Amino acid sequence: MTTTRTTFTIDESLAEQARRLGINISAAARDGVAAAVRTALAQSDRRAYERRPEQPDSFWDQGEAWGDG
Repeated sequence: MTTTRTTFTIDESLAEQARRLGINISAAARDGVAAAVRTALAQSDRRAYERRPEQPDSFWDQGEAWGDG
């Protein structure tokens, strides 16, 4: 995985608390961004589905099940 360097700001007292608690701020930021991306993608998928919900398709009425028989 290729990474990129970025800069962000954080409240000084929060950064100090994180350091005292041994929290890796970079890892926490990566986790937070990943969670935000997952949430945004899920919301985007939901909006797309709401714009074009699935509809019954008569094509499948003639389909056959695979398997024994």
